Amino acid sequence: MKARVKWVEERTFVGESGSGHKLVLGTAPGPEGRTPGPSPMELVLIGTGGCSAYDVVHILEKGREAIEDCVVELDADRAETEPRVFTRIHMHFVVKGRALSHDKVKRAIDLSIGKYCSASAMMAKTATLTHDFEVIDTAAK
Repeated sequence: MKARVKWVEERTFVGESGSGHKLVLGTAPGPEGRTPGPSPMELVLIGTGGCSAYDVVHILEKGREAIEDCVVELDADRAETEPRVFTRIHMHFVVKGRALSHDKVKRAIDLSIGKYCSASAMMAKTATLTHDFEVIDTAAK
């Protein structure tokens, strides 16, 4: 896997993945008070959620569950001193579908965080990872 990050100006950078996708990241607020993109650590947190959500969807689809949506809301704390690693990450999964099995959703999330998600495995080296979930049955509407 390869990537490239180029400095643009001030604290603004453009990252490019080996597959050619680009994104702007930065921490210097512009005139409107907004940053030009997420910070590198925000990207790490987003990547952790994305890695796990990918696993959960994949596991449930393989199990022939009628999944329609999966959202992971992440809440994290970082150390007060440098390097400001993540010390706590909580993931709240909201999984929607038709008559989803609560047990299968739980199993998919547990497998992702405990076995398959590379990002979660790395984050667990410095952070306490916790999670919970809710299942929303779209067939009940």
